[in-house]
Amino acid sequence: MTNPLFYAKIILFGEYGMIEDSQGLVVPYSFYKGTLKYSDLSAEFERKSNHHLQKYSDYLADLSLSEDFKLDIDRFKTDISNGLFFDSNIPQGYGVGSSGALVAAIFEKYSVKKLNPETISKEILKNLKAVFGEMESYFHGKSSGMDPLICYMNLPILIENKENLDKVAIPDGQVGKGAIFLIDSGITGETGPMIQIFFEKMKAEGFRKTLKEEFIRYNNACIESFLKKDMNPFFRNLKKLSHWAYEHFRPMIPESIFNIWKKGLDSNAYYLKLCGSGGGGYILGFTQDYEKAEKMLDGFQKEVIYRF
Repeated sequence: MTNPLFYAKIILFGEYGMIEDSQGLVVPYSFYKGTLKYSDLSAEFERKSNHHLQKYSDYLADLSLSEDFKLDIDRFKTDISNGLFFDSNIPQGYGVGSSGALVAAIFEKYSVKKLNPETISKEILKNLKAVFGEMESYFHGKSSGMDPLICYMNLPILIENKENLDKVAIPDGQVGKGAIFLIDSGITGETGPMIQIFFEKMKAEGFRKTLKEEFIRYNNACIESFLKKDMNPFFRNLKKLSHWAYEHFRPMIPESIFNIWKKGLDSNAYYLKLCGSGGGGYILGFTQDYEKAEKMLDGFQKEVIYRF
């Protein structure tokens, strides 16, 4: 039997803000994916993955999950000894959920009580996010559980606040001039250190104030207008959001991206924002004219993820 594929995820809006109760909009990204497989472990990648799973299974064995979300650790360990590994092309350190897909795959295969993502209630969704947070904390020190949840559900999720989240329909992509795209910064980023920088910044009252009064306001307005497909207020707020990040998230913006970030703001041809925690990996771009933006971003590797 083939194990299901688990796709990468992209936080369109809400990076860092979700820690402080902003809204978030997270979507699956099927270009990258991972699945659990068996092999004779002759390849080094497979051996490494199998070894990581062994260590991870010890961590999971010590977690006390509630009855509804129990994992069959014995079966997991037996499968690991039979050559289980995680076959994935999701780049690590790129903000697209490599550990989230792994956690989702393990939960789907080894949860004692099976869930159907299509019919999960809002309440179970909330509890599942907490469980995934515990499972993913092994990789990042502290996890909200959002990445594995998106990878597991394989549906867009709207985070309303820390307590509430729900499945949401995003407008169908159409082949228009506009696009949402990824830019490769050329370096990998580590989530842990970036989150550390954010919490250091949060100690300053001025930063907390501007985050709550400006960043969260622009972020939530972007989500609202994007879901309504109301593109004029969307781009108006997006420019403010991008400018705010350029001013206040400077340590999270890879050096290779500084100039083109500013170029977008000055020209209004496109706007950039962090994709995940930043520090490296991908940067998100938004434009109403992709052809023009593409020319201006010549030399950078880009991937279009949504057209409008």
